[in-house]
Amino acid sequence: MTYKKPLPHPNADDKIFWEGCREHQLRFQKCEECGLVRWPPSAICPNCYSRDTIWITAAGKGKVYTFAIFHRAYHPGFEGELPYVTAVVELEEGPHFLTNMVGCRPDEVSCDMVVEVIWEDITEEFSLPKFRPVS
Repeated sequence: MTYKKPLPHPNADDKIFWEGCREHQLRFQKCEECGLVRWPPSAICPNCYSRDTIWITAAGKGKVYTFAIFHRAYHPGFEGELPYVTAVVELEEGPHFLTNMVGCRPDEVSCDMVVEVIWEDITEEFSLPKFRPVS
């Protein structure tokens, strides 16, 4: 079955993130100078302007910071999934991460809901991190 939704377009900054996703690992940059774990990735820490960065593997747990329920498809690939939920998840490590909520009805999603990452293998090259409620 062909994947009909938009695919990611990795660049030099987020290549390691997408490689991690393919291995079902949620990777983020961490500043060696101030310790900030950040998303999106960047060459310079937005907190202290250091260029000393490492990549860490996050636990994939957090809570819903905010969310929106989509009742209209803005791309034909999403028409069969309406309504669906996009959410900003505040991860335990600190970053806020835009994602899709799965594993529950849209009316069950709430701010501060505890969630965990799951993976959708969409092609041989890409796996997408999505989040579901922790039961």
